Amino acid sequence: MKQRMNLPDVAPDAYRAFLAAEKVLRESGLDPLVRHLVKLRVSQINGCLYCVDMHAHEALDDGETPDRLYQLPAWRESDLYTEAERAALAYAESATRLGEDGVPDAIWDRMTAHFPVADQGTLVALVAMINLWNRVCVPTRVRPPARPVPEARA
Repeated sequence: MKQRMNLPDVAPDAYRAFLAAEKVLRESGLDPLVRHLVKLRVSQINGCLYCVDMHAHEALDDGETPDRLYQLPAWRESDLYTEAERAALAYAESATRLGEDGVPDAIWDRMTAHFPVADQGTLVALVAMINLWNRVCVPTRVRPPARPVPEARA
């Protein structure tokens, strides 16, 4: 698939604003591994190839383990995540899939029980931001960088 648009070229001011917001989130006190897990899980839900690729690689670069990344789509069944990470992932999924009633109180309360108020705000903004990026990259068909494909094993 060919990329349809390069947003930095056609809307540079908006793109710079998105990057500035992203910098604020990256520099927050939120645990970087929680940040990566949330971004990756939301991008998986939204089917954003570019963001899945980018956030998986960034997570590995920041010390995340391959097993936790492999198990992320089934995090509820996995023993590899902390209660705080589970609360963040549940919130991220619920806020991404917004049903008629928005985010249920039980999910919100679980998230707020595990994070200080500043991190709660960061999580809300982070989930909104990654959904924004997914909604830019999917329609415009942004592609990840080409990486070598391993040879088939005999």
